[in-house]
Amino acid sequence: MITASYKKYILNFKQPSGTSRGILKTKETWFVTLQEGTKQGIGECGIFRGLSVDDRPDYEAKLEWTCQNIQLGLDVLLDELIAFPSIQFGLEMAFKSLYSENGFELFPSAFTKSTDNISINGLIWMGSEAFMKQQIKEKTEAGFTCIKMKIGAIDFHTEINLLKSIRKEFTSKDIELRVDANGAFSYSEALEKLKILSEFDLHSIEQPIKQGQIENMAVLCEQTPLPIALDEELIGIFGVTQKQMLLQTIKPQYIILKPSLVGGFKGCDGWIEIAERLNIGWWITSALESNVGLNAIAQYTYMKHNEMPQGLGTGSLFTNNFESPLVVKNGTLHYDNSKKWTFNL
Repeated sequence: MITASYKKYILNFKQPSGTSRGILKTKETWFVTLQEGTKQGIGECGIFRGLSVDDRPDYEAKLEWTCQNIQLGLDVLLDELIAFPSIQFGLEMAFKSLYSENGFELFPSAFTKSTDNISINGLIWMGSEAFMKQQIKEKTEAGFTCIKMKIGAIDFHTEINLLKSIRKEFTSKDIELRVDANGAFSYSEALEKLKILSEFDLHSIEQPIKQGQIENMAVLCEQTPLPIALDEELIGIFGVTQKQMLLQTIKPQYIILKPSLVGGFKGCDGWIEIAERLNIGWWITSALESNVGLNAIAQYTYMKHNEMPQGLGTGSLFTNNFESPLVVKNGTLHYDNSKKWTFNL
């Protein structure tokens, strides 16, 4: 018989991290533990305050209900938890963990055997010009060939100068540049800003305008000189028909999948299937989970054989993360089996 329990955990950022939605200093997360005899499974329910569709007052009550009803089984619970994508993901992870050989190898592959790696982007957080320049220098010196820069919080002119200085030093063959506006542009100014940004030979821009403006986003995706990737736009879209309608209407160049925000492995599978049918590119990123969630996302991502750099370099952001075999080197994520897990709550 399976029993389940959960526990809250607060992750502390090493340094406050800026996005256009504000400064992040801590990140709440919950761990679900499944027990069956001597076997144990761990899953992470990584809520993202102010962004997750399940950032609701009854979140913890739903977690408690889930643990009390664990005997319903994964499939039934996933259906019941449709409005709680981060709990869906935590459960999928916990069941995979329960039935895996060592609890943390959820998708055995060349990645978990340490014989292959995953290409990832380096993440540049918003801040002062000097701080952003320093991060860019660190990422390029660390061997990253793809950099994602958060924009939209400081002065646009300053951000343009930063991009200019990167391109002076590195061509698009040396460094692939992605920018993420987190919905910071107004629709009236977006196209003009996209034109200016396109001069820097960028790979793509994430979510130029706020989610929910479907017709406006469709116009932008049609007229843009720069590929647009939908991110927040996918949050809260649950049914297959809804997903299909959204992508058919907007016709983005890319979509970005965060398992904690779109319903875990199953949710991602649904989006990928539709995107590929419509010739829309995609990649996967973490949503600031601890190494437990990041580990599950990385292993799942590897199984998808997507050669593009993925957004999985977030494990080193926290002071109190758990030791794990995940290692970033030369712009890639490795699974170093000589390193052991230290998971203590």
